[in-house]
Amino acid sequence: MDQEHVIKQAHEYIEPFFEEDVTGHGVDHMKRVALWAKRLAIQEEESPFLAELAGLLHDLDDAKLSSNTQRAKADRKAKLQAWGLSKENCDRIENAIETVSFQKGRIPQTMLGKVLQDADRLDAIGAVGIARTFAFGGAKGQKIHSKDDGEKTSISHFHEKLLHIKEKMNTDTGRKEAEYRHKTIERFLVEFERETMV
Repeated sequence: MDQEHVIKQAHEYIEPFFEEDVTGHGVDHMKRVALWAKRLAIQEEESPFLAELAGLLHDLDDAKLSSNTQRAKADRKAKLQAWGLSKENCDRIENAIETVSFQKGRIPQTMLGKVLQDADRLDAIGAVGIARTFAFGGAKGQKIHSKDDGEKTSISHFHEKLLHIKEKMNTDTGRKEAEYRHKTIERFLVEFERETMV
């Protein structure tokens, strides 16, 4: 199996699903997650090929993005098989993708799952994470900020989720990068609070 060709096919496959996305889950997100998953996999002696492939395909059946998650999952598995992956590697990728979600709170049991989850979480924090948070909030009609502490806003999302990500990383390399990106978020929130104290 020509791994480079499979990666190229995966890029082409995801393009129509995410090219029009305005929620921060576009093709650029898939590519960043794929590259970070590959980088982390190399550090953790996991297959960089499987990690990159899982990164490219990880959001196809996300309930926030897909109207038919079961169909999307079945289609992804069929594509993996058509590209020549063994049943074992198809299952490894599917298992890793099943544990990637922050909301479900699952802890991956495999190294492939750990590097994929870390890669996805890294893209939720730092400068890119800040941009994605406001893109998602805007696309969903969410306010940027509210004086009402109970209201769901883009800023409340930082406190409810993003500021806790660094504590939940699985790999040393992922943890170090998360620490750096966490500081970017903290600096942003301090400045945001200063500018909105009117």
